[in-house]
Amino acid sequence: MTRSATIAIVGRPNVGKSTLFNRLIGKRHAVVSDIAGTTRDRISQQFECHDYHTLLIDTGGLESGKQENIEADIQTQAKIAIEDADVIVFVIDGSKDLTPDDFAAADILRKSKKPSILIANKCDNQQIIEENVYNLYELGFGEPIKISAIHKMGIEEVKSIIAKNLKELKFKTGIKKKEEDRTNICILGKPNAGKSSLVNALTGSEKTIVSNIPGTTRDAIDTEIEYKENKFNLIDTAGLRRRGKIEKGIERFSAMRCIQAIERSDVVVLLIDGNAGITSQDCHIVQYALEKEKGLMIAINKIDLLDKGEETRKYIIRRLRRKFAFIPWATIIFISAKNKRNTYQILEQSLEIMEERKKRISTAEFNGFMKKTTQKHLPASRKMQKPKFMYGSQVDSQPPKFLLFFKNAANLHFSYPRYLENEIRKEYGFNGTAINISFKSKAYKEEKS
Repeated sequence: MTRSATIAIVGRPNVGKSTLFNRLIGKRHAVVSDIAGTTRDRISQQFECHDYHTLLIDTGGLESGKQENIEADIQTQAKIAIEDADVIVFVIDGSKDLTPDDFAAADILRKSKKPSILIANKCDNQQIIEENVYNLYELGFGEPIKISAIHKMGIEEVKSIIAKNLKELKFKTGIKKKEEDRTNICILGKPNAGKSSLVNALTGSEKTIVSNIPGTTRDAIDTEIEYKENKFNLIDTAGLRRRGKIEKGIERFSAMRCIQAIERSDVVVLLIDGNAGITSQDCHIVQYALEKEKGLMIAINKIDLLDKGEETRKYIIRRLRRKFAFIPWATIIFISAKNKRNTYQILEQSLEIMEERKKRISTAEFNGFMKKTTQKHLPASRKMQKPKFMYGSQVDSQPPKFLLFFKNAANLHFSYPRYLENEIRKEYGFNGTAINISFKSKAYKEEKS
Protein backbone atom coordinates (compact mmCIF):
# COMPACT_ATOMS: atom_id res chain seq x y z
CA MET A 1 0.00 0.00 0.00
CA THR A 2 1.17 3.55 -0.75
CA ARG A 3 -0.52 5.25 2.22
CA SER A 4 0.73 5.40 5.80
CA ALA A 5 -0.60 2.75 8.19
CA THR A 6 -2.64 3.42 11.34
CA ILE A 7 -1.89 1.53 14.57
CA ALA A 8 -4.40 1.61 17.47
CA ILE A 9 -3.57 0.68 21.07
CA VAL A 10 -6.65 -0.73 22.84
CA GLY A 11 -7.55 -2.61 26.01
CA ARG A 12 -9.47 -2.21 29.23
CA PRO A 13 -8.72 0.74 31.56
CA ASN A 14 -5.45 0.98 33.51
CA VAL A 15 -3.44 -1.72 31.72
CA GLY A 16 -0.70 0.73 30.64
CA LYS A 17 -1.82 1.73 27.12
CA SER A 18 -0.65 5.33 27.45
CA THR A 19 2.69 4.29 28.93
CA LEU A 20 3.25 1.97 25.95
CA PHE A 21 2.16 4.75 23.58
CA ASN A 22 4.77 7.11 25.07
CA ARG A 23 7.49 4.44 24.91
CA LEU A 24 6.79 3.70 21.25
CA ILE A 25 6.87 7.34 20.10
CA GLY A 26 9.85 8.06 22.35
CA LYS A 27 8.41 10.98 24.29
CA ARG A 28 5.84 11.75 26.96
CA HIS A 29 2.80 12.79 24.92
CA ALA A 30 -0.20 11.01 26.46
CA VAL A 31 -1.12 11.69 30.10
CA VAL A 32 -0.18 8.72 32.30
CA SER A 33 -1.77 8.01 35.68
CA ASP A 34 -2.69 5.10 37.93
CA ILE A 35 -6.27 6.37 37.85
CA ALA A 36 -8.34 4.25 35.47
CA GLY A 37 -9.95 6.22 32.63
CA THR A 38 -7.32 8.97 32.41
CA THR A 39 -7.26 8.78 28.59
CA ARG A 40 -10.61 9.86 27.18
CA ASP A 41 -10.10 11.08 23.63
CA ARG A 42 -8.14 9.41 20.87
CA ILE A 43 -4.55 10.65 21.08
CA SER A 44 -2.50 10.31 17.89
CA GLN A 45 1.12 10.85 16.96
CA GLN A 46 3.36 10.09 13.97
CA PHE A 47 5.34 6.93 14.72
CA GLU A 48 8.32 5.53 12.80
CA CYS A 49 8.53 1.75 13.13
CA HIS A 50 11.39 0.01 11.29
CA ASP A 51 11.17 2.38 8.27
CA TYR A 52 7.36 2.30 8.28
CA HIS A 53 5.90 5.76 8.83
CA THR A 54 2.64 5.26 10.71
CA LEU A 55 0.04 7.05 12.82
CA LEU A 56 -0.14 5.64 16.37
CA ILE A 57 -3.41 6.10 18.29
CA ASP A 58 -3.92 5.79 22.05
CA THR A 59 -7.52 5.15 23.15
CA GLY A 60 -9.67 5.19 26.25
CA GLY A 61 -10.25 1.87 28.02
CA LEU A 62 -12.81 -0.60 26.64
CA GLU A 63 -15.26 -1.82 29.28
CA SER A 64 -18.20 -4.19 29.23
CA GLY A 65 -21.63 -3.54 30.70
CA LYS A 66 -23.96 -0.57 30.42
CA GLN A 67 -22.15 2.73 30.03
CA GLU A 68 -23.60 6.14 30.77
CA ASN A 69 -22.73 9.69 29.77
CA ILE A 70 -19.02 10.26 29.28
CA GLU A 71 -18.06 6.58 29.70
CA ALA A 72 -20.24 5.72 26.69
CA ASP A 73 -18.50 8.44 24.66
CA ILE A 74 -15.10 7.00 25.60
CA GLN A 75 -16.24 3.60 24.33
CA THR A 76 -17.39 5.17 21.07
CA GLN A 77 -14.03 6.90 20.59
CA ALA A 78 -12.15 3.62 21.16
CA LYS A 79 -14.38 1.74 18.72
CA ILE A 80 -13.93 4.40 16.04
CA ALA A 81 -10.15 4.05 16.47
CA ILE A 82 -10.47 0.28 15.95
CA GLU A 83 -12.47 0.85 12.75
CA ASP A 84 -9.82 3.25 11.42
CA ALA A 85 -6.84 1.06 12.35
CA ASP A 86 -4.87 -1.26 10.08
CA VAL A 87 -3.17 -3.06 12.99
CA ILE A 88 -4.37 -3.24 16.59
CA VAL A 89 -2.15 -3.55 19.66
CA PHE A 90 -4.28 -5.27 22.33
CA VAL A 91 -2.86 -4.59 25.82
CA ILE A 92 -3.70 -6.59 28.95
CA ASP A 93 -2.27 -6.56 32.47
CA GLY A 94 0.01 -9.62 32.59
CA SER A 95 0.42 -9.38 36.36
CA LYS A 96 -3.28 -10.08 37.06
CA ASP A 97 -5.93 -12.59 36.10
CA LEU A 98 -8.05 -11.88 33.04
CA THR A 99 -11.21 -9.88 33.67
CA PRO A 100 -14.61 -9.79 31.93
CA ASP A 101 -13.50 -6.51 30.35
CA ASP A 102 -10.48 -8.27 28.79
CA PHE A 103 -12.75 -10.89 27.22
CA ALA A 104 -15.22 -8.21 26.08
CA ALA A 105 -12.40 -6.24 24.41
CA ALA A 106 -11.12 -9.43 22.76
CA ASP A 107 -14.59 -10.10 21.39
CA ILE A 108 -14.75 -6.59 19.85
CA LEU A 109 -11.35 -7.11 18.21
CA ARG A 110 -12.32 -10.50 16.75
CA LYS A 111 -15.42 -8.96 15.20
CA SER A 112 -13.30 -6.19 13.65
CA LYS A 113 -11.27 -8.85 11.76
CA LYS A 114 -8.21 -6.59 12.01
CA PRO A 115 -4.70 -8.01 12.66
CA SER A 116 -4.28 -7.87 16.45
CA ILE A 117 -1.11 -8.17 18.54
CA LEU A 118 -1.60 -9.36 22.13
CA ILE A 119 0.65 -7.53 24.62
CA ALA A 120 0.96 -8.61 28.25
CA ASN A 121 2.15 -5.49 30.05
CA LYS A 122 3.49 -5.10 33.62
CA CYS A 123 5.51 -8.32 33.33
CA ASP A 124 8.08 -7.35 35.95
CA ASN A 125 7.70 -10.32 38.31
CA GLN A 126 8.57 -13.41 36.28
CA GLN A 127 7.14 -15.88 38.82
CA ILE A 128 3.69 -14.29 38.69
CA ILE A 129 3.88 -14.03 34.89
CA GLU A 130 4.67 -17.72 34.38
CA GLU A 131 1.64 -18.63 36.51
CA ASN A 132 -0.65 -16.38 34.45
CA VAL A 133 0.75 -16.83 30.93
CA TYR A 134 -1.22 -19.97 30.09
CA ASN A 135 -4.48 -18.29 31.04
CA LEU A 136 -3.83 -15.58 28.43
CA TYR A 137 -4.31 -18.09 25.61
CA GLU A 138 -8.01 -18.10 26.49
CA LEU A 139 -8.34 -14.76 24.70
CA GLY A 140 -7.73 -16.52 21.38
CA PHE A 141 -4.82 -14.37 20.14
CA GLY A 142 -2.02 -16.88 20.64
CA GLU A 143 1.11 -16.28 22.72
CA PRO A 144 1.34 -12.75 24.12
CA ILE A 145 4.41 -10.55 23.92
CA LYS A 146 5.52 -10.01 27.51
CA ILE A 147 6.69 -6.45 28.23
CA SER A 148 7.06 -3.84 30.94
CA ALA A 149 6.33 -0.48 29.31
CA ILE A 150 7.25 1.47 32.43
CA HIS A 151 10.72 -0.22 32.52
CA LYS A 152 11.19 -0.18 28.70
CA MET A 153 11.28 -3.99 28.56
CA GLY A 154 10.16 -5.62 25.30
CA ILE A 155 9.47 -2.38 23.40
CA GLU A 156 11.74 -3.31 20.46
CA GLU A 157 9.97 -6.67 20.15
CA VAL A 158 6.64 -4.88 19.93
CA LYS A 159 8.00 -2.67 17.14
CA SER A 160 9.30 -5.74 15.27
CA ILE A 161 5.91 -7.49 15.45
CA ILE A 162 4.11 -4.35 14.27
CA ALA A 163 6.54 -4.07 11.32
CA LYS A 164 5.99 -7.75 10.49
CA ASN A 165 2.23 -7.21 10.34
CA LEU A 166 2.62 -4.14 8.14
CA LYS A 167 4.82 -6.12 5.75
CA GLU A 168 2.19 -8.86 5.54
CA LEU A 169 -0.42 -6.20 4.75
CA LYS A 170 1.90 -5.03 1.94
CA PHE A 171 2.51 -1.54 3.30
CA LYS A 172 5.54 0.18 1.79
CA THR A 173 8.50 1.39 3.83
CA GLY A 174 9.78 4.95 3.56
CA ILE A 175 6.37 6.47 2.82
CA LYS A 176 6.11 9.60 4.89
CA LYS A 177 3.37 12.17 4.88
CA LYS A 178 4.67 15.36 3.31
CA GLU A 179 4.88 18.36 5.57
CA GLU A 180 2.27 20.75 4.24
CA ASP A 181 1.92 24.46 4.71
CA ARG A 182 -0.76 24.59 7.38
CA THR A 183 -1.97 26.86 10.14
CA ASN A 184 -1.89 25.40 13.64
CA ILE A 185 -4.78 26.72 15.75
CA CYS A 186 -4.73 26.07 19.50
CA ILE A 187 -8.11 26.39 21.21
CA LEU A 188 -7.80 27.58 24.82
CA GLY A 189 -10.33 28.32 27.49
CA LYS A 190 -11.71 27.49 30.89
CA PRO A 191 -13.15 24.02 31.46
CA ASN A 192 -16.54 23.59 29.78
CA ALA A 193 -16.25 26.67 27.54
CA GLY A 194 -17.12 24.52 24.50
CA LYS A 195 -13.67 23.82 23.02
CA SER A 196 -14.40 20.25 21.93
CA SER A 197 -17.79 21.28 20.54
CA LEU A 198 -16.02 23.89 18.42
CA VAL A 199 -13.58 21.31 17.00
CA ASN A 200 -16.46 18.99 16.17
CA ALA A 201 -18.38 21.85 14.53
CA LEU A 202 -15.40 22.68 12.31
CA THR A 203 -14.64 19.07 11.39
CA GLY A 204 -18.25 18.02 10.93
CA SER A 205 -17.68 14.89 13.00
CA GLU A 206 -17.38 13.82 16.63
CA LYS A 207 -13.58 13.80 16.73
CA THR A 208 -13.45 14.68 20.42
CA ILE A 209 -15.70 13.86 23.34
CA VAL A 210 -18.23 16.54 24.20
CA SER A 211 -19.78 16.55 27.66
CA ASN A 212 -21.30 18.97 30.15
CA ILE A 213 -18.80 17.67 32.70
CA PRO A 214 -15.94 20.22 33.04
CA GLY A 215 -12.49 18.83 32.33
CA THR A 216 -13.57 16.12 29.87
CA THR A 217 -10.54 16.74 27.62
CA ARG A 218 -7.25 15.95 29.34
CA ASP A 219 -4.82 15.76 26.41
CA ALA A 220 -4.16 18.11 23.51
CA ILE A 221 -6.01 16.56 20.55
CA ASP A 222 -4.83 17.32 16.99
CA THR A 223 -7.35 17.30 14.14
CA GLU A 224 -6.40 18.19 10.57
CA ILE A 225 -8.96 19.81 8.27
CA GLU A 226 -9.02 21.60 4.91
CA TYR A 227 -10.98 24.77 4.19
CA LYS A 228 -10.96 26.64 0.87
CA GLU A 229 -7.79 24.82 -0.19
CA ASN A 230 -6.01 25.81 3.03
CA LYS A 231 -4.72 23.28 5.56
CA PHE A 232 -5.42 23.67 9.27
CA ASN A 233 -4.49 21.69 12.36
CA LEU A 234 -6.94 22.23 15.22
CA ILE A 235 -5.51 21.56 18.69
CA ASP A 236 -8.19 20.98 21.32
CA THR A 237 -6.76 21.41 24.81
CA ALA A 238 -7.67 20.70 28.40
CA GLY A 239 -9.33 23.57 30.22
CA LEU A 240 -6.63 25.75 31.76
CA ARG A 241 -6.88 27.09 35.27
CA ARG A 242 -4.76 29.80 36.89
CA ARG A 243 -1.20 28.68 37.60
CA GLY A 244 -1.75 28.67 41.36
CA LYS A 245 -4.97 26.68 40.98
CA ILE A 246 -3.51 23.80 38.95
CA GLU A 247 -3.64 20.68 41.10
CA LYS A 248 -1.04 17.94 41.23
CA GLY A 249 -1.32 14.75 39.21
CA ILE A 250 -3.42 14.48 36.06
CA GLU A 251 -4.42 18.15 36.00
CA ARG A 252 -0.79 19.30 36.17
CA PHE A 253 0.21 16.98 33.32
CA SER A 254 -2.79 18.18 31.29
CA ALA A 255 -1.67 21.77 31.83
CA MET A 256 1.82 20.85 30.61
CA ARG A 257 0.33 19.34 27.44
CA CYS A 258 -1.70 22.50 26.99
CA ILE A 259 1.37 24.74 27.19
CA GLN A 260 3.19 22.48 24.72
CA ALA A 261 0.19 22.83 22.38
CA ILE A 262 0.49 26.63 22.58
CA GLU A 263 4.20 26.41 21.73
CA ARG A 264 3.56 24.51 18.49
CA SER A 265 0.61 26.66 17.41
CA ASP A 266 0.51 29.73 15.17
CA VAL A 267 -2.80 31.17 16.34
CA VAL A 268 -4.42 30.80 19.76
CA VAL A 269 -8.20 31.05 20.09
CA LEU A 270 -9.39 32.02 23.57
CA LEU A 271 -12.90 30.58 23.81
CA ILE A 272 -15.14 32.35 26.33
CA ASP A 273 -18.55 31.12 27.45
CA GLY A 274 -20.67 34.17 26.62
CA ASN A 275 -23.39 32.98 28.95
CA ALA A 276 -20.97 32.79 31.91
CA GLY A 277 -19.31 36.13 31.18
CA ILE A 278 -15.68 37.24 31.23
CA THR A 279 -13.64 36.37 34.31
CA SER A 280 -10.17 37.13 35.62
CA GLN A 281 -9.35 33.50 34.83
CA ASP A 282 -9.76 34.27 31.12
CA CYS A 283 -7.18 37.06 31.51
CA HIS A 284 -4.75 34.63 33.11
CA ILE A 285 -5.22 32.14 30.27
CA VAL A 286 -4.37 34.85 27.71
CA GLN A 287 -0.99 35.30 29.43
CA TYR A 288 0.07 31.82 28.27
CA ALA A 289 -0.42 32.85 24.62
CA LEU A 290 1.26 36.24 25.10
CA GLU A 291 4.34 34.66 26.67
CA LYS A 292 4.77 32.52 23.53
CA GLU A 293 4.11 35.52 21.20
CA LYS A 294 1.33 33.86 19.20
CA GLY A 295 -1.49 35.17 17.08
CA LEU A 296 -4.55 35.72 19.28
CA MET A 297 -8.28 35.61 18.72
CA ILE A 298 -11.07 35.92 21.30
CA ALA A 299 -14.18 33.93 20.43
CA ILE A 300 -17.36 34.48 22.44
CA ASN A 301 -19.20 31.15 22.37
CA LYS A 302 -22.85 30.21 23.06
CA ILE A 303 -24.34 33.34 21.47
CA ASP A 304 -27.50 31.26 20.94
CA LEU A 305 -28.08 31.65 24.71
CA LEU A 306 -27.52 35.41 24.71
CA ASP A 307 -29.90 38.26 24.03
CA LYS A 308 -29.84 38.55 20.24
CA GLY A 309 -29.90 42.35 20.29
CA GLU A 310 -26.95 44.37 19.00
CA GLU A 311 -26.68 46.15 22.35
CA THR A 312 -25.72 42.89 24.06
CA ARG A 313 -22.79 42.39 21.70
CA LYS A 314 -21.66 45.99 22.07
CA TYR A 315 -21.77 45.60 25.85
CA ILE A 316 -19.66 42.42 25.68
CA ILE A 317 -17.12 44.09 23.39
CA ARG A 318 -16.82 47.05 25.78
CA ARG A 319 -16.23 44.65 28.68
CA LEU A 320 -13.67 42.74 26.62
CA ARG A 321 -11.77 45.89 25.75
CA ARG A 322 -11.66 46.86 29.44
CA LYS A 323 -10.64 43.43 30.69
CA PHE A 324 -8.13 42.90 27.91
CA ALA A 325 -6.82 46.46 27.66
CA PHE A 326 -3.30 45.04 27.35
CA ILE A 327 -4.18 43.35 24.01
CA PRO A 328 -6.25 45.87 22.03
CA TRP A 329 -4.98 44.26 18.82
CA ALA A 330 -6.68 40.88 19.46
CA THR A 331 -9.43 39.85 17.02
CA ILE A 332 -12.94 39.39 18.51
CA ILE A 333 -15.67 37.19 17.00
CA PHE A 334 -19.02 35.79 18.19
CA ILE A 335 -19.88 32.14 17.54
CA SER A 336 -22.15 29.27 18.51
CA ALA A 337 -20.26 25.97 18.37
CA LYS A 338 -23.44 24.04 19.17
CA ASN A 339 -25.40 25.56 16.27
CA LYS A 340 -22.30 25.94 14.02
CA ARG A 341 -22.88 29.69 13.64
CA ASN A 342 -19.91 31.79 12.51
CA THR A 343 -17.50 28.97 13.40
CA TYR A 344 -15.71 29.18 10.05
CA GLN A 345 -14.84 32.79 10.86
CA ILE A 346 -12.16 31.28 13.08
CA LEU A 347 -10.47 29.79 10.00
CA GLU A 348 -10.94 32.96 7.94
CA GLN A 349 -9.54 35.17 10.69
CA SER A 350 -6.65 32.77 11.31
CA LEU A 351 -5.56 33.13 7.68
CA GLU A 352 -5.64 36.93 8.02
CA ILE A 353 -3.64 36.76 11.26
CA MET A 354 -1.05 34.51 9.56
CA GLU A 355 -0.61 37.11 6.82
CA GLU A 356 0.07 39.72 9.51
CA ARG A 357 2.56 37.41 11.23
CA LYS A 358 4.45 36.90 7.95
CA LYS A 359 4.62 40.63 7.13
CA ARG A 360 8.11 42.09 6.56
CA ILE A 361 9.13 45.75 6.55
CA SER A 362 12.26 46.93 4.74
CA THR A 363 15.04 48.35 6.93
CA ALA A 364 15.13 51.67 5.06
CA GLU A 365 11.39 52.22 5.39
CA PHE A 366 11.37 51.19 9.05
CA ASN A 367 14.25 53.51 9.98
CA GLY A 368 12.52 56.45 8.31
CA PHE A 369 9.38 55.71 10.28
CA MET A 370 11.28 55.31 13.57
CA LYS A 371 13.12 58.60 13.21
CA LYS A 372 9.83 60.47 12.75
CA THR A 373 8.22 58.57 15.64
CA THR A 374 11.03 59.20 18.13
CA GLN A 375 11.27 62.87 17.14
CA LYS A 376 7.53 63.29 17.60
CA HIS A 377 7.80 61.98 21.15
CA LEU A 378 11.35 62.10 22.49
CA PRO A 379 12.39 59.13 24.67
CA ALA A 380 11.80 59.80 28.33
CA SER A 381 14.56 58.84 30.74
CA ARG A 382 14.81 57.71 34.34
CA LYS A 383 18.35 59.13 34.63
CA MET A 384 20.41 62.10 33.50
CA GLN A 385 21.88 60.34 30.44
CA LYS A 386 19.17 60.70 27.80
CA PRO A 387 18.41 57.79 25.41
CA LYS A 388 18.60 58.52 21.72
CA PHE A 389 17.37 56.38 18.81
CA MET A 390 20.16 55.27 16.45
CA TYR A 391 18.68 52.71 14.03
CA GLY A 392 16.56 49.58 13.92
CA SER A 393 15.21 46.81 11.69
CA GLN A 394 12.80 43.91 11.57
CA VAL A 395 14.93 40.84 12.21
CA ASP A 396 12.34 38.07 11.98
CA SER A 397 8.71 37.17 11.31
CA GLN A 398 6.20 34.70 12.80
CA PRO A 399 6.12 36.53 15.15
CA PRO A 400 7.37 39.89 13.82
CA LYS A 401 10.53 40.84 15.73
CA PHE A 402 12.20 44.24 15.82
CA LEU A 403 15.65 45.13 17.13
CA LEU A 404 16.14 48.80 18.07
CA PHE A 405 19.49 50.38 18.89
CA PHE A 406 19.46 53.32 21.30
CA LYS A 407 22.16 55.32 22.95
CA ASN A 408 21.69 54.64 26.69
CA ALA A 409 18.92 52.11 26.01
CA ALA A 410 18.96 50.98 29.64
CA ASN A 411 17.69 54.43 30.69
CA LEU A 412 14.49 54.27 28.63
CA HIS A 413 11.34 54.90 30.67
CA PHE A 414 9.21 51.73 31.09
CA SER A 415 6.32 53.34 29.17
CA TYR A 416 8.31 54.05 26.01
CA PRO A 417 8.30 50.51 24.54
CA ARG A 418 4.48 50.51 24.77
CA TYR A 419 4.38 53.86 22.94
CA LEU A 420 6.60 52.49 20.16
CA GLU A 421 4.51 49.31 19.85
CA ASN A 422 1.32 51.37 19.52
CA GLU A 423 2.89 53.56 16.83
CA ILE A 424 4.24 50.55 14.91
CA ARG A 425 0.79 48.96 14.94
CA LYS A 426 -0.85 52.21 13.76
CA GLU A 427 1.53 52.37 10.83
CA TYR A 428 1.87 48.71 9.82
CA GLY A 429 -1.07 46.86 11.35
CA PHE A 430 0.06 43.49 12.75
CA ASN A 431 -3.57 42.99 13.78
CA GLY A 432 -4.23 39.81 15.72
CA THR A 433 -0.61 38.94 16.48
CA ALA A 434 1.90 39.63 19.21
CA ILE A 435 5.07 41.44 18.17
CA ASN A 436 8.49 41.42 19.81
CA ILE A 437 10.50 44.61 20.31
CA SER A 438 14.03 44.34 21.72
CA PHE A 439 16.37 47.17 22.69
CA LYS A 440 20.16 47.30 22.57
CA SER A 441 22.60 49.98 23.58
CA LYS A 442 24.78 51.38 20.83
CA ALA A 443 28.08 53.16 21.43
CA TYR A 444 27.60 56.72 20.27
CA LYS A 445 30.07 59.55 19.89
CA GLU A 446 28.79 63.11 19.60
CA GLU A 447 30.26 65.03 16.71
CA LYS A 448 32.25 68.12 17.71
CA SER A 449 30.87 71.34 16.36
